[in-house]
Amino acid sequence: MTASLRELASELRADAVSVKTIPALSAGFTSGLGLLVSQVAFGSFIFSGVLASYSSQGVGLILFGNFAACLLVALLGSYRGAIAGLSPALVIVMATIATTMEARGQALFVTAASALVIGAIATGLGCLMVGRFRLANLMRFIPYPVAAGFVSGIGGAVCLAAMSLMGANPAWRAALELLEPALLWTWLPGAAYGIALYAAMKRWANPLILPLSVIAAIGAYHLVLGALEISGDEARTLGLLLTGTADGGLWPVLVPADLVHVEWAAITGQIPNILTLMLIAFIGVIMNVAGLEVAVNQELDWDREFKASGFASIVAGLGGGTVATLIVPASLRSKLFKAATRWTGVVAAAVIGAALFFGDGMLELVPTALIGGVLIFAGMGMLDEGLVRCRKRLPWSEFGIILVIFVIIIFFGLIEGVGAGVVATLAFFAVRLSRVDAIETRFTARERHSNKARPVPDRAILMQEGERVQAFRLRGYIFFGSVGPLIEQLRRTLEDSSHRACLILDFAAVSGFDVSAVSALSRFLQTASMGGATIVLSATSEHLRSGLALNLPASVSAGLIYEPSADRALEHCEDIVLAEWRSVATPGGGRRAALLEVAVDDLERQLERQIHFEDLVEELGDWLTPRDYA
Repeated sequence: MTASLRELASELRADAVSVKTIPALSAGFTSGLGLLVSQVAFGSFIFSGVLASYSSQGVGLILFGNFAACLLVALLGSYRGAIAGLSPALVIVMATIATTMEARGQALFVTAASALVIGAIATGLGCLMVGRFRLANLMRFIPYPVAAGFVSGIGGAVCLAAMSLMGANPAWRAALELLEPALLWTWLPGAAYGIALYAAMKRWANPLILPLSVIAAIGAYHLVLGALEISGDEARTLGLLLTGTADGGLWPVLVPADLVHVEWAAITGQIPNILTLMLIAFIGVIMNVAGLEVAVNQELDWDREFKASGFASIVAGLGGGTVATLIVPASLRSKLFKAATRWTGVVAAAVIGAALFFGDGMLELVPTALIGGVLIFAGMGMLDEGLVRCRKRLPWSEFGIILVIFVIIIFFGLIEGVGAGVVATLAFFAVRLSRVDAIETRFTARERHSNKARPVPDRAILMQEGERVQAFRLRGYIFFGSVGPLIEQLRRTLEDSSHRACLILDFAAVSGFDVSAVSALSRFLQTASMGGATIVLSATSEHLRSGLALNLPASVSAGLIYEPSADRALEHCEDIVLAEWRSVATPGGGRRAALLEVAVDDLERQLERQIHFEDLVEELGDWLTPRDYA
């Protein structure tokens, strides 16, 4: 630990006097301003409705969590120039926790804030465990349609939440009411600002557009209020401006004395939502680290990123803040500004930290419509990433999964949408995988012989009777979707055989079985064994053997023949065919005479090779005489 701190301090000293200093100040200040605007919007949304009177404290809660995460992820993460913040996905879950809290009066805010703090600490502990035990690789495999559907669904939910925040009912039944003049001006300015901001950012991609447009919008809004002779207090009463309630700074939000007002029973009822918050945070870390790897073309240490996010969330929670994770756009900006140094994140954290102690006077100047516009901007970006761009690069079958997740998240909820998406993706994957033939190759003893050296008559017998040995080399993971076609092919093979068959199943290339596959295979083996077939299994795993033993009657299980390799299995079946041929071929009978006719050509070739070999030995005789040299 001490060595790591020395290394970090040395790196910071070196970067502070390098050419990266000016770019770090520029990128950090720009990212800090952008984060400040978005985090204020997120905090105002989370603590709206019945919690609107606590919006200042709520913003302080969010800003401190963002400050701690931005600082610690920058210092501890594997990417120099990392920026952390609160993602819209986490905002939706936090808003759910805050708005569904079953508490009243003074206890409402304290209980809601405590639940978010507990969620931050729990998430941090979970991330630390993932990083400590190097479990990050196990969490990387999220199907792309599920991730894209998750992003698009969150984007749609954020847009609807923005409309609700601005006083509009986003339900489709109330669509016509939105056009009423009295209601139109509550949401139209914010929606227009959000759409214009999104279009401008997409057109020019300049990070200064967001903070400068916010300053311009606030100024224009207050000019209009002044022209209409509406005072600030009147505007706040009408819900046109945010209402500040904090005295002085925005932090600390909670003090130990507030804990006596916490209703722990209400927090207990929020455990499912807190677990959802942890899950979304895990997904957020995964998606953002993966996205940053692609964006900066650099392999990152996933376990280290989980540790950094975990430690940051714990510190944020202990300081009365919320969870926050690495975010890609601001982190990528560090590379674009040539500011890939930890100072970039430190500067961004300093901007947010300064706002924490600036008081909530600035919040009282922010129009409610502006907050809604920033949320619409964030939601449209997620819709573009999750829906529009995916439609261009995905087939309809997989894009349909994204649409299903999007619709379910909008109408039913986040967990329901992600769960339905995972189920749909697994079903789609199972259907596709079931179309992959589980049989890699098939052959008979006539087409392929074992490595055992056999005399000419035996080889001739195998050429005649080799069709009785049917061998199948299986491959891949055999599961409930692929075992049906496999069993059907094996069954047809036995039905087409006119003689008692010897069946070889080689499992050397099989990676595993599920329970359904073992059960189906057991039923087939029992039927084949009762039909008189000899079953030889090669390269079987101990798991498969125990599964067959549990599913088969003892008499059938005892009749199975296990061999270590396909060659040994083929040799065993060849011995069976040869022994059965000899048992029915009587001396002087027609079968032996027919064998002689078949083998005579082969015998002649063998004799010719033997004669040629003896001639060569005779010619080399002089060279084989021992000679001594003094």
